Amino acid sequence: MARKMLIDGELDKPSEEDTHFDFDLFVIGAGSGGVRASRFSAQYGAKVGICELPFHPISTEVVGGVGGTCVLRGCVPKKILVYGASFGSELEDARSYGWELNERIDFNWKKLLHKKTEEIVRLNGIYKRLLANAGVKLFEGQGKVVGPNEVELIQLDGTKISYSAKHILIATGSRAQRPAIQGQELAITSDEALSLEELPKRAIVLGGGYIAVEFASIWRGMGATVDLFFRKELPLRGFDDEVRAVVARNLEGRGVNVHPRTTLTELVKTEDGIKVRTDHGEELLADVVLFATGRAPNTKRLNLEAVGVELDKNGAVKVDDYSRTNIPTIWAIGDVTDRMNLTPVALMEGTCFAKTVFGGQPSKPDYSSVPCAVFCIPPLSVVGLSEEKAIEQANGDVLVFTSTFNPMKNTISGRQEKTVMKLVVDGETDKVLGASMCGPDAAEIMQGIAVALKCGATKAQFDSTVGIHPSAAEEFVTMRSVTRRIAAGKPKTNL
Repeated sequence: MARKMLIDGELDKPSEEDTHFDFDLFVIGAGSGGVRASRFSAQYGAKVGICELPFHPISTEVVGGVGGTCVLRGCVPKKILVYGASFGSELEDARSYGWELNERIDFNWKKLLHKKTEEIVRLNGIYKRLLANAGVKLFEGQGKVVGPNEVELIQLDGTKISYSAKHILIATGSRAQRPAIQGQELAITSDEALSLEELPKRAIVLGGGYIAVEFASIWRGMGATVDLFFRKELPLRGFDDEVRAVVARNLEGRGVNVHPRTTLTELVKTEDGIKVRTDHGEELLADVVLFATGRAPNTKRLNLEAVGVELDKNGAVKVDDYSRTNIPTIWAIGDVTDRMNLTPVALMEGTCFAKTVFGGQPSKPDYSSVPCAVFCIPPLSVVGLSEEKAIEQANGDVLVFTSTFNPMKNTISGRQEKTVMKLVVDGETDKVLGASMCGPDAAEIMQGIAVALKCGATKAQFDSTVGIHPSAAEEFVTMRSVTRRIAAGKPKTNL
């Protein structure tokens, strides 16, 4: 029997005789968050069932796979392609380090695609084994909620079966969306981009978020002509404006054609490719057009509103601080709630859910100082507040420390690409509020900085830390001079 649940210090009051359920917990969606919540709940002694659509690299409403978006058609395969694309510039730079390479170096897209597919198939199997080893019962098929304590599973052969559960967890993630542009059916999303049969020679990317800039970097690194269109002055809205400008400059420096304040109005199929028209009257031809314009929560086929679960205007499941919906027995975590849409955050939410519901430890997810990265080439990584957010939230002055330098590796290769690092500090308390970096190994470095920020580190503590030499990371502990001080109440710009 599952342990009783504590919420705000109060124990759930059971009926005099507990009702029998098929499962203590039934999870719909076996992505990162769902798998984590299932395994950890089972470790607390809960009887757990989980359902997921059958595996396919490209998701639809009827196929998906254990592992979810990140593992099968998101972060992991994307990072594999980033590694593949990075070798092009690495090989160029190698010549300056004495490596005698032929002038022509061929890239075999199909070989990389095959290796990528092998890896996600392997990971799909690993996630299934993780569930089995934890004692979680896995069902393949489409699940939906038909009552506060009942789920219906449409199995692969079309038959339906119902299960009762003391608690139901929705962890169905999100799916890429297509904007309402004439000819939109000619475009692809990130799902298809990770499984293209042929590498495009001419690629157009619409969007200014991390998926857009990452695929622009990937395809350019593999030799394609790439045009990137976005509505704002700079890509990556929501990130620090200064590092956004660095990313834009690096994209252009590596040969991506950047089109700010521009969107697409029409796609037309021609004999020479896809003809694209912009709102500025330009026309371009491409082999592939990628729409990277946002994602929407996967809630359409779950029957949630019919059983009274509240959704927001975008279809996301509304939850409280403990990931509980307005129906006490139904919970939701991950991208389907549209809180902070990052895989490690879904893992955190799944852990907190299991602790709260089955571990007797009421736990709210903590969204402060969550680090993240954009794996463009070179990458961007941040933790904490941007300069703009710090100014907006600060009661006193904000101090900004920056360092811009040519990485040591580039001094030999001759590559003209600066690394930029930044610390944002509370002028009154000396607490470091945020850190940003754009340059090689940014994500690896920022993970360590995130620990410091989580612990409430001050600028003085950064300054008293001995650096590792020679490294780029040591710049974070040697930025002594204030680049600028922003007085409290000074208006900020928003690009």
